[in-house]
Amino acid sequence: MKSLKRQIAETVSLIVKNDNVVLFTGAGISTASGLPDFRGPDGVWTRRDKGLPPPAPTVPHGKIKPNATHQAIVDLEKAGKVSFLISQNVDGLHLDSGFPIEKLAELHGNKNLVMCIECERKCTKEEAGWDDRIHGKGYRIDDPLPGQPRCFACNGRMISSIVNFKDPLPTKDFREAMNHSRNCDLFIVLGSSLVVNPAARMVAVAKRNGATLIINNLGDTPYDAMADLLVTRDINDYFPAVVRNFLDHQAQVQEP
Repeated sequence: MKSLKRQIAETVSLIVKNDNVVLFTGAGISTASGLPDFRGPDGVWTRRDKGLPPPAPTVPHGKIKPNATHQAIVDLEKAGKVSFLISQNVDGLHLDSGFPIEKLAELHGNKNLVMCIECERKCTKEEAGWDDRIHGKGYRIDDPLPGQPRCFACNGRMISSIVNFKDPLPTKDFREAMNHSRNCDLFIVLGSSLVVNPAARMVAVAKRNGATLIINNLGDTPYDAMADLLVTRDINDYFPAVVRNFLDHQAQVQEP
């Protein structure tokens, strides 16, 4: 196995060489914030399959915040290197970290947002005047309750943006994510087991269209054999260091 130092250096080199970089994040990126993953050794679905209750967050709910990798992604975007970010996470930490919403597709939704079922306009629950205690969770399969807020733009039905099993993915987010996957030069996976489709298929789309593929995940994925660089290290040991080294490189290049 390549050393972590060498993997970091190779990743930095690839980021330097490629301007159209797409990132794809899964639950593994948020474990350092105190949230459990889904398919790791003690993940939510792993425990469910063993007949065990889900693991409890290691941080109180109100104190869960973006971690070093979320911030590294923001720093890389500010440096002009992230064309688009595709996330399977519903925790809202990418937006909390300051990543621009116009460059983000949250394919499985966001626990803090509601969306219009007609025009797919999104807003925070506070902006919509949505109170879970009064209006319920608002899942797509739930019957609408009297008095639930309507869309400001088209008066359509507002629902939770979270995509539950068998729900369709948001059309706009999926289309944008697919287009960016198809057209990127470098596709970096961070903390996803890549078993949930159709989101995971974007890895193959990127690779098939000529992108270099990096996969950083502690466990195996179905796409490991496709990867140009496979990093089986803790994300927070790897990606923040990648971005620090990249920014140092850029600073040296710009020195007179």
